[in-house]
Amino acid sequence: MDLFDVYPINDITIVKGNGSYIWDDAGNKYLDFYGGHAVISIGHTHPYYVARITDQLHKIGFYSNSIKIPSQQELAEKLGRMCGKEDYELFLCNSGAEANENAMKLASFHTGRKKIVAFSKAFHGRTSLAVAATDNPQIVAPVNETDNVKFLPFNDEVTLRDYFAAHGEEVAAVIVEGIQGVGGINVATPAFLQAIRILCDEHNAVYIADSVQCGYGRSGKFFSHDYAGVNADIYTMAKGMGNGFPIGGIIIAPHIKPKYSMLGTTFGGNHLACAAALAVLEVMEDEALIAHALSMGNYIQEKLNEIKQLKNVRGRGLMIGFDVPDEYKNLKKNLLVNQRIFTGEAKPNVIRLLPALNIQYADADILIKAIVDEIANYH
Repeated sequence: MDLFDVYPINDITIVKGNGSYIWDDAGNKYLDFYGGHAVISIGHTHPYYVARITDQLHKIGFYSNSIKIPSQQELAEKLGRMCGKEDYELFLCNSGAEANENAMKLASFHTGRKKIVAFSKAFHGRTSLAVAATDNPQIVAPVNETDNVKFLPFNDEVTLRDYFAAHGEEVAAVIVEGIQGVGGINVATPAFLQAIRILCDEHNAVYIADSVQCGYGRSGKFFSHDYAGVNADIYTMAKGMGNGFPIGGIIIAPHIKPKYSMLGTTFGGNHLACAAALAVLEVMEDEALIAHALSMGNYIQEKLNEIKQLKNVRGRGLMIGFDVPDEYKNLKKNLLVNQRIFTGEAKPNVIRLLPALNIQYADADILIKAIVDEIANYH
């Protein structure tokens, strides 16, 4: 049996990781500025993280949500304190797509409505409703197509207000990334997020803050939506939440009430997942990684802006993007092959930087020098 061929794959086999470095099976060392797609939040094989999961595995790895799992409550309390949403409630699942799926489902339950507002270049996942709210027709199967999702221009307050004026009483939720990741590191303006909050309040709709990639401290605040000074009704999260262990979740404002059977999961919030998530939060707190992400991100953006060939450097914290002119279109590939540095991309010409939150200044300097050297090699 072969693997179902749905990913373009680099001919590299990674066998070891430590901090922001990974090694392949030939012993080659790579600097990781991709973080496995923003998943590695506290570094590869962080010793505290490894010990926390190992200790839990020696006790029990899994049992279902039909019994008490005290670490779920511990995680809820720790998360609430660190993100400043202590009066919210937590539902645990396994991935970002599941988190967004459950958030939109919950919004529909709460409002009794069907319409979801999403935005151009949005990416919310690949499950049925999450992919329907994703602005990429290539990954939306016919069975996923629905007229219940309306796409509006990103960062366009006027069009948003006009849509609510005409259809506001039909809207169950607005779902928005604080910083679009797959869409190309497009930062939502504070005014745009504030307008969403106001309109959702006026029309009794639910504001869903998709924080799967842009949350969990990556932006230099716990949630990138916090830059707008507003609270969403539901925040979705995953990726950096488990540092590689599959876990996702939503936190839900107190005015949205639970009922038995409205949400459910087999693996969500299992003992090992909670151990991983608690380890991440404990390391983030002990090592002050959110503040570090902000200062490090500012430093990297400053250095990138000094490279005149790069265009439109943008982002917040350690979620950074820049445009690559066509004459340097192989820059990402060359960084990997020639410099052994992993980065991310967004089509057609954006390089994304999504390193661990504890990346060091020396690592940033290696990246900057590598970019300068590769650009020089074009001439």
